[in-house]
Amino acid sequence: MKRVIGLLAAAVVLAGCSKQAADGTKRIGIAKIVQHVALDDVERGIIDVIDEAGFAVTYDLQNANGDVNTAAQIAAKYKDERVDLAVGIATPVALALANTIKDIPIVFGTVTDPLSTGLVTTLDHGEGNVTGMSDYVDTGTQVALFKDVAGIKTLGYIYTSNEGNSISSLNLVQEACESLGLQLVTQAITNSSEVKAAAEAIVGRVDGIYLTTDNTVFSALASLVQVFGSAKKPIFSADVTGAQAGGILMASGFNYYKAGRATGEMCVQILNGAKPSELPVRFMTEPSDSDLLLDLDAARNCGITFSEELLAQANMIFENGVLTAK
Repeated sequence: MKRVIGLLAAAVVLAGCSKQAADGTKRIGIAKIVQHVALDDVERGIIDVIDEAGFAVTYDLQNANGDVNTAAQIAAKYKDERVDLAVGIATPVALALANTIKDIPIVFGTVTDPLSTGLVTTLDHGEGNVTGMSDYVDTGTQVALFKDVAGIKTLGYIYTSNEGNSISSLNLVQEACESLGLQLVTQAITNSSEVKAAAEAIVGRVDGIYLTTDNTVFSALASLVQVFGSAKKPIFSADVTGAQAGGILMASGFNYYKAGRATGEMCVQILNGAKPSELPVRFMTEPSDSDLLLDLDAARNCGITFSEELLAQANMIFENGVLTAK
């Protein structure tokens, strides 16, 4: 099986590209908005499924480093080099691909609200050359669980103001707080360097903080965990992957490697001849797709005790600095 990874700075050898096309090798561009564990897992899942399907593939893996202008440059690169398939992990990259490329199949991964961002007009099928996988989670259920376990009355939320995915999540958090009678305190950021300052600005005004799948926040997660840990205030995360290093009271959400595999399965369908417009937007709905992590160290730090029922539901426990999977 042929597998080559190209970097943004690498020179494009036109003769090599022609040879690859002639011998049947597929050229696939996979771009993510920023590098962190969850998105790395998505990327890995996509590649594993495509490789397992037996295709000879040249991969061009790109990281926009949280910058929408870089995302646009990556999209232009994929267009100019005529990849056979372009994959955008997270909303800003997916939008850059969809806005730039009109005649090459595009698959998006981990986009919370593909409808409001305009990637598709219905969830029943793709839009033109675009389809993909959504990482939507039931925000209301998660906030209700956080309220029940941690006894919070005031909830903090940090969001990226220039990312459509984060704005959609903010609206869901607002709705949840209204229905549950919680006061919501928000803090906007535009890049990962602002996360620590945002956490410091909000920590004294809230009982705890809820994190949705905001890639900019998660790329600087350690600084937020440090601020809230020092203040002995709990964190609930909708991304389990980022919680596995400790410091987050609870994390509930789907497995990002499995989400990558689901996205990869859509890529394989397209490589086998399916049209994006024929494939519905995919969601992670099976119980086996999701994880629940409870951090007993963080619970003790915050003076919180988990019920035996909740402990029995968790498939990951973090205690004494060690993560154990059931």
